[in-house]
Amino acid sequence: MINSTSGPGLLFPKGGWENDETVEEAAVREAIEEAGVRGDLLDFVGDYNFKSKTHEDEFSPEGLCKAAMFVLLVKEELNSWPEQSTRIRSWLTISQAIQNCRHAWMKEALEYGFCKWLAQKRKTTS
Repeated sequence: MINSTSGPGLLFPKGGWENDETVEEAAVREAIEEAGVRGDLLDFVGDYNFKSKTHEDEFSPEGLCKAAMFVLLVKEELNSWPEQSTRIRSWLTISQAIQNCRHAWMKEALEYGFCKWLAQKRKTTS
């Protein structure tokens, strides 16, 4: 997880995607830019709706956004990354991550999306 630049609590890397990339490519790019990690996307764990003050405009006055969340198997921690001057990367247990999540929708993605995915993976490997 990474620190929020606008207040307390931790976040998962997130952001918009460019016109020339898929949502999966955007997820990989955001992990590199914000958290300084590279890896393999394993699975999609759900879409989560949230409100963003920075995305309030004439097309979405409420700032409604949708995040696609993925499981990333981290294979490399970069020593240098684009947002390293404003972001701190943290490694946590699942329970620590749930406790420290800044946004309810991210906590929901972790508790229900990721934990459900993890439980299914454990069943198929045991």
